[in-house]
Amino acid sequence: MAETTASSVAARDEAIAASQRRVDSGQLFAELRTRVARRTVSTDPDLVQEIEDYYSEDIGPAVEQMGFAWQRYDNPVSPGHPFVIADRTEEDAAFTVLLYGHADVQPPQTDQWREGLDPWTLTVDGDRWYGRGSADNKAQHTINLAALEEVIRLSDGHLGFSVRVLFESGEEAGSPGLSEFCASHRDELAADVFIASDGPRISAATPTVFLGSRGTTLLRLTVDERDRSHHSGNWGGVLSNAGTILAHALSSLVDAQGRILVEELRPTGIDDAVRRATDLLSVGTDPGDPSLTDDWGEPGLTPAERLFAWNTLEILDFLCGDPYQPVGAIPGTAHADLQLRYVVGSTTPGSVVSAVRAHLAAADLDRVAVESRGDMAATRLHPDDPWVRFAMESIEQTTGGVPALVPNLAGTIPNGAFADVLGLPTVWIPHSYPGCAQHAPNEHVLGPLVRESMQMMAGLFWDLRSHRP
Repeated sequence: MAETTASSVAARDEAIAASQRRVDSGQLFAELRTRVARRTVSTDPDLVQEIEDYYSEDIGPAVEQMGFAWQRYDNPVSPGHPFVIADRTEEDAAFTVLLYGHADVQPPQTDQWREGLDPWTLTVDGDRWYGRGSADNKAQHTINLAALEEVIRLSDGHLGFSVRVLFESGEEAGSPGLSEFCASHRDELAADVFIASDGPRISAATPTVFLGSRGTTLLRLTVDERDRSHHSGNWGGVLSNAGTILAHALSSLVDAQGRILVEELRPTGIDDAVRRATDLLSVGTDPGDPSLTDDWGEPGLTPAERLFAWNTLEILDFLCGDPYQPVGAIPGTAHADLQLRYVVGSTTPGSVVSAVRAHLAAADLDRVAVESRGDMAATRLHPDDPWVRFAMESIEQTTGGVPALVPNLAGTIPNGAFADVLGLPTVWIPHSYPGCAQHAPNEHVLGPLVRESMQMMAGLFWDLRSHRP
């Protein structure tokens, strides 16, 4: 993987030490503080200029200082969510790495933050750095760029590999236009491997590598029997109840233990390499994690297999009548929103609606309408891929411990743009943890985790200098 001479080991150690000093001196905190202050909420059209300023005043100058040329691009689908590509090409490069980050954040929820905290002001309290975007995703891409900058500086400006960086600004809005943009800019984004950071580690204390994510399809089931409700005494027993019909539809899809009952929405099995990886994983081990529910989900699987190697169908809401002020009336309409999370090889986004419709029709429930409200494909690099071994070995060399290998994130990220559209092996190294409160009030990143992540990424970028895939 990496050079092993005494001088090369010393140089690697200095790169790691330099990245560590960047944290300890407060320099990285200051960089992140400036970026957190940008109100880059992608779902608020009034804040589009904040995204433009993030690119032109924060990211652009930072990558220029590292020897990158960068350019802003319009989004072909969503004008308020532009892209940036930064390129640092070396003539004798052995390969090219594509990095990624997203500039946007969730809405601030300002009035729900703990007293003394402000979402737009990076604030230290103990080991925690609080601020909107601190965990998702500004700290994560700030760490990667900062570690790379230290390696470039200690390499006298010669890495031996080229680097490209793609920034998007609509990830929190579902990444509109990302796949289309990647497809139309293949040449500018051409690379040999994709390395990025988002999402959480398996636990705060465990460095983690994941290789993709479960896919997702949002479904809405609707029962529309009549345009208004009717008195339940005068008409009960002779008028169909939309809520009753919908309840039976839901119970035909998933049972009382959370097991999926639609065969087409279930995986056919678990790949041996994926099973070996999940055998080493524990979930729900951090303080503050919820207690796992015994016997919930697919029987015969471990919690890690259920989370990372199987599909789940979750009922997100169920509405009929007025739940806040019930009245004695038979509801004429009802709807429920569901979310299918699925792994590679089990289903495809376009097949979910037709499978659910066919299942309901077979159960004499075809009066239930089914529509998709958005989907994203499942992706997973094979755990035995050489790039996976490289990343795992590099992190182990830096930390002295074997990192967790998660076949795919249990949640969903827009990895399909990189794995499917660009056709790249995708290696994700997250710098957050499950309790970071991303998308919620009091979002934060852990200071010790930031320090370790800087060391890991500096070691990895240093090892790439001598790597020959």
